[in-house]
Amino acid sequence: MLIAYIDESGNTGDPTKGGSLTFVLGCVLVDSANWPAAFDGLLNFRRRIRGKFGVRMRSEIKANYLLRNSGDLRAYGLGQGARQLIYRAHMRVLASLGIRAFAVVIDKRTGYTAPTACFDLAWETLLQRLEKTSGAESTEFLVVHDEGENDAVRRWVRRARRYLTAGSAFGTGTLMSAAKLLVDDPVPRQSTQSYFIQVADLVAYAAFRSVIPAGPNIASICPQSMWGELGDATHTAVNRLKRRAEPGIVLRTI
Repeated sequence: MLIAYIDESGNTGDPTKGGSLTFVLGCVLVDSANWPAAFDGLLNFRRRIRGKFGVRMRSEIKANYLLRNSGDLRAYGLGQGARQLIYRAHMRVLASLGIRAFAVVIDKRTGYTAPTACFDLAWETLLQRLEKTSGAESTEFLVVHDEGENDAVRRWVRRARRYLTAGSAFGTGTLMSAAKLLVDDPVPRQSTQSYFIQVADLVAYAAFRSVIPAGPNIASICPQSMWGELGDATHTAVNRLKRRAEPGIVLRTI
């Protein structure tokens, strides 16, 4: 079974009224058979981060904290170089642990209508890709997401089990499918309690910056090239047929 850990970057608000330019879902895929080894690998990785930078195991490492030297990381007084190294190390370690990652980026700069339309498009697209992956690999999948929009995510997952648009790479079409291998309701988790969710947050922000490059200050921590640090961990199947962004990034506009 595949466990899909999901976190978001940005928001669903109107970009002309202070909302972010994109809404992104980052996804980290872990095969349940590999979960113990992947978890132990992340523990050992965080121990190395602690040994080199002093960041405690319980400290949450999120993109926003690395970018602004804030949150749990403020107390460590890390310089820009150290924070970029920490970000890059998280991306690079995934391949060695047998973990895959991809992202869905909703570009809100044209055609924005409402927060619900943005949210729905992101989650429908993500669940399409998970359904196709599970079908191609003949395995069940479970959704684990950062706490927040719990009810809305649950509705989408339950709907996907009954019917889901096919998500053709060539036009919208009318074909319908269903996530028949989807297991149970989605599981909300606090990001402070899950290294996998924290990595999904970093994946989501790196995808955003791959599509919309940052200014100099932010780019000193997360440059446009950060997405490429995933290397072999990139789940390229999600946009192999029709690529509008880097491999592993499904780019949609509204």
